[in-house]
Amino acid sequence: MGRTPRRTSRKRSKLAGRAIAASAALILGGGGMVAVNVYANAGESSDSPSARTQAGDWRGRMGLATISCPDVGTRLSDVPDSARADVDRRLAELDTQITAAYEKFSDARSAEQAKAVLGPLAEQRRPTIEGIGSSIGRAGGKPPRGMDGMAPCTMRADDAAGQQPPQNGDNGGDGQQPPQDGGGQEQPPGDGGDQQQPPDDGDGQQQPPDQQNGNGPEAADFVDINSVQPNVNRPGNRRGASRGTFTTKCGTNENGKFNPDNVIAAPGVSNGAHHMHDYIGNQATDAFSSDEDLANGDTTCRNQGDKSTYYWPVLRLQNGEDENDVGADGGGKDQNVGQIQTPTSVTLKFAGNPRSKVVAMPRFLRIITGDAKSLTNGDANANASWSCTGFEDRQLKDKYPICPEGSQVVRTFNFQSCWDGQNTDSANHRTHVAFADERTGACPQGFKAIPQLVQRIVYDVPPGPGFAVDSFPEQLHKPITDHGDFINVFDEKLMNRMAKCINGNKRCT
Repeated sequence: MGRTPRRTSRKRSKLAGRAIAASAALILGGGGMVAVNVYANAGESSDSPSARTQAGDWRGRMGLATISCPDVGTRLSDVPDSARADVDRRLAELDTQITAAYEKFSDARSAEQAKAVLGPLAEQRRPTIEGIGSSIGRAGGKPPRGMDGMAPCTMRADDAAGQQPPQNGDNGGDGQQPPQDGGGQEQPPGDGGDQQQPPDDGDGQQQPPDQQNGNGPEAADFVDINSVQPNVNRPGNRRGASRGTFTTKCGTNENGKFNPDNVIAAPGVSNGAHHMHDYIGNQATDAFSSDEDLANGDTTCRNQGDKSTYYWPVLRLQNGEDENDVGADGGGKDQNVGQIQTPTSVTLKFAGNPRSKVVAMPRFLRIITGDAKSLTNGDANANASWSCTGFEDRQLKDKYPICPEGSQVVRTFNFQSCWDGQNTDSANHRTHVAFADERTGACPQGFKAIPQLVQRIVYDVPPGPGFAVDSFPEQLHKPITDHGDFINVFDEKLMNRMAKCINGNKRCT
């Protein structure tokens, strides 16, 4: 049975009258960005991110910002069903170990103290990883080769792009490259190789990044959308394409349903995400929800035949105001602080395939798009797209946008649109679905085209670098870590109507 999800209330931020404690000054041109403290929170204590940062300013001098550990979960392409629950529990245990180690790392007052965190962390990880291999073996499966070498972690730099592969050589990828529309690749002058230089503090003095902003983000993570060139390219429709769309309306989480669980990646584990999620659609969703719970749950969707679960990391305003989860798991305890923002709009549209008809999705199909650990995993599974209203032909993958006055921040998730025809999930939650070819729109061999969920989330936030998405603490709130999750709980009749509508080149709701 599912448990009652923990809910946190939130303050509704209005653009007029917002006091931004962190100055969001941007100087375009040769000077780049001035230093900004976009991660200060009200009433800083010795446990606050900024206070911890000041104690650990050695990291800025040495260019070390976080802990990088091989992501075991992405290596698990074949786990027997009978071992899944134990493996998922142990994977969540690895995340908890990294979170605890990162807290010690961020408190360290010297490189020696920080490095001392790595040995005990490896010793914690080793039996957990061995347990994963043993569970797979007992169930008749074959653990991936090289797992025994994945226990050690390293210290690594906070590269501004967030796309460099981890230093230990594990790319964290499974070959599932999302289609690239060029987002984040076209950079304005002065926003490329010089981004990793510590920004000026306004007095001609260079500040280490960590002195500015706790565990992120930092000024170099933001870019003025006006300086980005149009970069969206999509394959054209061919004969036989399915050109229709189906839109479902499920609100904006006005009722404030949040939790730091992840029922897809960490079922049965409280705080499995270590960051807070917004939920719309199915209201029974938490870490302990079974398919039966979801089927019987209430929904915020206007069409009651859609009980699907749609969730994503919350976006917070870094304005010095604490949310009421400041002392809770997924919130302040996991270094996610600031006011949670309610989207001004959320659009959930299912689209067709440019080459073929689509088949109905199977009920309880699970899809994760993007990678919450892409700072340390590399960008093999990253699928973030940031932009501004009026500028959506310019998509950013590894930067947050600074939007002009009157324009709003937009997060877009283009989900995988090809299905293996058999499975509703996979061991690494990726290999049962795939992206269509970015040039032709064709699905990989053996995969079938399904309706593609395109999720568009809009926020009214003040212009400037004063917001961030929640993340695992060691991922430093990087924009490239953005991700979305979906569980299909459409009833069969409505799902079939969706497929018929899309294949019939109609626009339906």
